[in-house]
Amino acid sequence: MNILITGCNGQLGNEMQLLEKEYSEHQWFNTDVEELDITDQLAIEQFVQENKIDGIVNCAAYTAVDKAESNKELCTTLNTVAPAYLAAAVEKRGGWIIQISTDYVFDGTNHTPYEETDTPCPDSVYGSTKLAGELGVQKFCKRSMIIRTAWLYSTFGNNFVKTMIRLGNEKPELGVIFDQIGTPTYARDLARIIMTAIEKGIRPGIYHFSDEGVISWYDFTKAIHRIAGITSCHVRPLHTAEYPTPAKRPAYSVLDKTKIKKTYDIEIPYWEESLKDCIEKL
Repeated sequence: MNILITGCNGQLGNEMQLLEKEYSEHQWFNTDVEELDITDQLAIEQFVQENKIDGIVNCAAYTAVDKAESNKELCTTLNTVAPAYLAAAVEKRGGWIIQISTDYVFDGTNHTPYEETDTPCPDSVYGSTKLAGELGVQKFCKRSMIIRTAWLYSTFGNNFVKTMIRLGNEKPELGVIFDQIGTPTYARDLARIIMTAIEKGIRPGIYHFSDEGVISWYDFTKAIHRIAGITSCHVRPLHTAEYPTPAKRPAYSVLDKTKIKKTYDIEIPYWEESLKDCIEKL
């Protein structure tokens, strides 16, 4: 197959490129904004037709959650409009699209893990634009697969793990939120399930994916420092109210992964095992 990857310079896009070597029977087209502007509908259609694209993995997104609150237009263009353009273009070739979405489509008021059948209720500009992106992709491409994920980190780009390691080495004390609960996701693990879906066949619908387990940001930070060997920084728990942000975060955003595990017959790593793997690479 000829497969287009968008957002190839991001965390997930970089992890996809590392795995592509294992799937050399496919032709991979790794693009970021320099190679393909996904906000340009004509450019997308031309690229998809000229390169006979059979499938798209859309790793591109506006992910600056707080900045999105005051930059709604750009966030909407990247998270809602662009995915619809991609879906419509690949539909003309009878192809498929995998759209990466987020736990932020929920408001975080649940007390049990969110299932794919739960009604979305985003509480931020970022979450609202990503939900609209899901709907557009499903509307314009019959063979669309939505994968919602959460708390993404990797050895690439800026992310929570790298920030906590840097601050742990710089500061004697850190305050970290303890009353927001979720599950970290190593981008390498997400890239692997995307590859599995491509190999076993795209089965349209919405899926949830994160690593296994449940944890707070505070506990996650304690684990990061322990694994990274940082002992000089005292980490103290903060209430969300003590650390106000422009965008509201889900207090509980644990995702139920039963559907994707059954559909693709996979086992998902425990978050701490993946965290150790990532920190070793760092």
